[in-house]
Amino acid sequence: MTEGGSPALRGMGPGLVHRQSARKPARTTPPLYTPEEQRRRDETPWTLVQGLLAPFQFLVFLVSIVLVLRCLQTGQGTFAADVSVIAKTLTLYTIMVTGSIWEKVVFGKWLFAPAFFWEDVVSMLVIALHTTYMVMLLGKIGTVEARMLVALAGYVTYVVNATQFLLKLRAARLQAKADAMQAQSLAGVAA
Repeated sequence: MTEGGSPALRGMGPGLVHRQSARKPARTTPPLYTPEEQRRRDETPWTLVQGLLAPFQFLVFLVSIVLVLRCLQTGQGTFAADVSVIAKTLTLYTIMVTGSIWEKVVFGKWLFAPAFFWEDVVSMLVIALHTTYMVMLLGKIGTVEARMLVALAGYVTYVVNATQFLLKLRAARLQAKADAMQAQSLAGVAA
């Protein structure tokens, strides 16, 4: 960051900024799960269901995106691409229903629990795009190309959403590791 980068920091040298930030306590984000939520997460079979469905959905996505891109590039394989997008959409619907059950069990809310609010918001966009594709297919609305482009938009949004979840879960693991290390160091000091 440059010295003049922020109005609040103009005229302050880098040493002063460093000394100020050293005095402030580190900003901590709340843990993803409270101890009770973590217990419920670990005890519910819906955690395993989500853990199995997520990689399955990703595999369906990988096959489907190849078929959709082939259809768009060559104009061939429309039936296979359509079947693959239907499979991806049905898998998405399944993981969303089971995910909302999981969220209800763990957080007490069907959707939009604070810990996963933005992931759920983007999930709604993913569902909307996949559903739009299905409406276009079943209603014979638009061209094959338009339908496949909607599928691709849904897939790009799905990748963003999957990345959100992976980053959130990674952060939770790192936080749990840091908490465990802090507890060990406190136990060592107390001993």
